[in-house]
Amino acid sequence: MKLTLKIWRQKNAKDKGKMVEYKIDQIEPDMSFLEMLDILNDNLIMKGDEPVAFDHDCREGICGMCSLFINGEAHGPDRGVTTCQLHMRMFKDGDTIFIEPFRAKAFPVIKDLVVDRSAFDRIQHAGGFISVNTSGNTIDANTIPINKKDADDSFDAAACIGCGACVATCKNSSAMLFVAAKVSQYALLPQGKIEATDRVLNMVNQMDSEGFGNCTNTGACEVECPKGISLENIARMNREYLSASLKG
Repeated sequence: MKLTLKIWRQKNAKDKGKMVEYKIDQIEPDMSFLEMLDILNDNLIMKGDEPVAFDHDCREGICGMCSLFINGEAHGPDRGVTTCQLHMRMFKDGDTIFIEPFRAKAFPVIKDLVVDRSAFDRIQHAGGFISVNTSGNTIDANTIPINKKDADDSFDAAACIGCGACVATCKNSSAMLFVAAKVSQYALLPQGKIEATDRVLNMVNQMDSEGFGNCTNTGACEVECPKGISLENIARMNREYLSASLKG
């Protein structure tokens, strides 16, 4: 396959940045998208040019670090996969591919395609945890009866990898789906009930202070989420937030 790549290049957070065009060939359909970028960078290095900076780690669809905005879609044209699981067979010979970082005020660009997503960490630190004492005389978790649907819904919410696709695809750069998944993960389980009030208030307040936008109610976040996190979690978070606000 011969491809034309138009890639966002930005030296640092203060640099204006611009799209730069690259030609690449000998790309096999079974290659992953990141393997294609590896080949591009090898070619650039051989020419003495600066390679394209992009984030990656596990390359197994688990960590979410590989997040790229490809042809106007978070993680590209496939569904239910992260960028590292996207294969070049989703493109055709001669295609032009636009590759950009995730765009959001709360995700400032560090370099090229790498963005700072530490805002998600700060939201998590604000309340995405439980403080149940697990030392000493602990009780086997299996002895606590939990409704199967609640357990299943909690596990589904916990599948969120915090990649930020929901933010990148939302026209308001909302982090509602991410925060809702983290709130729901605990709100559905008895271990999470103790801090439920403080958790949702603190996480939503932190989300707002980070500069994320409001939910648009269009559902684009669910469509492009690689883990298929449901919009039902946002509804649950809104109920939790209302309840916590009334208590507070």
